Amino acid sequence: MDYPATIKDEAQLEELLSIPGSGLVDMVRRLDGDIMILGIGGKMGLTLGRQAVNAIKAAGVDKKVIGVSRFGDETGRRRLEAWGIETISCDLLNAEEVAGLPDVKNIIFMAGRKFGTGGTEELTWAMNALVPGYVGTRFKNSNTVVFSTGCVYPLVSAEEGGCTENTVPAPVGEYAQSCLGRERIFSYCSKRFGTKVLLFRLNYAIDLRYGVLHDIGLQVFNGEPVNRTVKYFNVLWQGDANCQALRCLEYCASPASIMNVTGPETINVEYIAEKFAKLLGKKAGYTGKPADKCYLSDAGKAVKLFGAPRVSVEQMVKWQAAWFIQGGSSLGKPTHFEVNNGKF
Repeated sequence: MDYPATIKDEAQLEELLSIPGSGLVDMVRRLDGDIMILGIGGKMGLTLGRQAVNAIKAAGVDKKVIGVSRFGDETGRRRLEAWGIETISCDLLNAEEVAGLPDVKNIIFMAGRKFGTGGTEELTWAMNALVPGYVGTRFKNSNTVVFSTGCVYPLVSAEEGGCTENTVPAPVGEYAQSCLGRERIFSYCSKRFGTKVLLFRLNYAIDLRYGVLHDIGLQVFNGEPVNRTVKYFNVLWQGDANCQALRCLEYCASPASIMNVTGPETINVEYIAEKFAKLLGKKAGYTGKPADKCYLSDAGKAVKLFGAPRVSVEQMVKWQAAWFIQGGSSLGKPTHFEVNNGKF
């Protein structure tokens, strides 16, 4: 499709993040059963659910999309329902409430905890490793795509190339360790019950209100030095990440399969900062000593299955710069992509 030169507001942004690719529409026609998204109230959940609804409409099939969350934000719940998504309020830390959820053939598991881990490690472990036990048991007969992170991999240099799905995990810090715990619990359920599972190792989805490009661009825009402790990163437009998450329902397997989900490029922080400086009419400054290693993933498997991302890094940078210039909103949630010691 032809994308606009700039994105004027949040309504247009969320509409673009919710456009299904043709491959997703075709997949939805083949897919057996409804779709339930657990943890839909997070940063990605709303537009992922909306994209699922849009794909079902485009496919001309009769399927339900059900969104599950505690729904502390009723505004988000009302928006989901306005888009045609059924909602269920559920505390996933409550085993009885999880047991009471309806049977659904296809599950997208998005629940988890990252920021604020320091000092409350037990809650992070409960969300990232205890909840999967409840869900994996309750939905043992469902295809389940489990959101995870590239942080379960070891830090690598750009010269080594990104980690592949065959790289042995070596998580740094309690957050990443708990994410591997999440994977291990779902993998256990997959082997024990024969549940078809896919571990969706995502790093750095881009929404103009947050994300690595937002963080770097905002520092340049505000005249602040850009932290270059981590020299390289991968990113993927959130609309593409949403699409791939849904399409991965066809690639769930027992034992659990793995999919790295990110852009194909290895991107240099200073290169992107200088891009922003030119677009914003600013001068980029830097702080931090560049480390030799960082989180990098090889998305070759996903590109082979799903094709190249629909939105390029160059397009995202242009959109992001224009977003700052026009006073676009921010979620105020830094990614902390510059962290390489596992402490989030």
